[in-house]
Amino acid sequence: MRPLPERGYGYAPGVFQYSCGVAALPGFRLERARFRKPVPLAEGFARIKAHMTALGVPLTAFAACELRSPAPFTEDGFAAFNRIYAGTLQEWGVFIGEENPVARSNVCPEVSPPAEPGFHAFTYAVPDVSAGTSFVIAGNGEAKEGGATYRESVVAYGDTSPAGLSAKCAHVMTEMERRMQTLGVWYDTATAVNLYTVFDPHPILAQEILGRGAPALGLEWHFCRPPIEGLDWEMDCRGIPKELVL
Repeated sequence: MRPLPERGYGYAPGVFQYSCGVAALPGFRLERARFRKPVPLAEGFARIKAHMTALGVPLTAFAACELRSPAPFTEDGFAAFNRIYAGTLQEWGVFIGEENPVARSNVCPEVSPPAEPGFHAFTYAVPDVSAGTSFVIAGNGEAKEGGATYRESVVAYGDTSPAGLSAKCAHVMTEMERRMQTLGVWYDTATAVNLYTVFDPHPILAQEILGRGAPALGLEWHFCRPPIEGLDWEMDCRGIPKELVL
């Protein structure tokens, strides 16, 4: 984990558009705020800025966000969207050179999708001398790192049978757990483990998700697709002691 003491959190490096996850540093806690319905990107950034300013925390304390999009992007479309999204974070001084410390998930509701990409929720660090562990693990789908394209790297591409979903789930869970270990956290301090898929997870739910320790607290299943065409299974995880609805 790379600590950012002046921001109150540390992060696990990821790719250009997001980090693999964030965790609060001693003396701070992560706090999450959710909008009642998705807010378009520009309006969302404005409302996030106003909220954080009112709390008296710097914009660089912005640590994670959850996005909602109308439908899965093509790879080129996803790259174009990421440049727009990253531009505001660079203006706020959040980027560290070319590296983005902010964790993210971005999924596409299958029912009543938003008209355009926007924010569902966001997380930031605030001072708290008595805080315990708090963290956010970024969303990840079933694409192996290092492929020239997502199409080449998707696990069990197009296979949504129980066997195919099992292979996808195993890859995603393994990566999510790797990210947790990098940040020094685990399921025992989680407050939510989220699954994003439109395919039935029940045949593999008990053994392959809950059976790995994901929790006594259960699993939140969101009827959403991952953000890129060809992906079928995404998950993320968080441990947040205080959550707000705006």
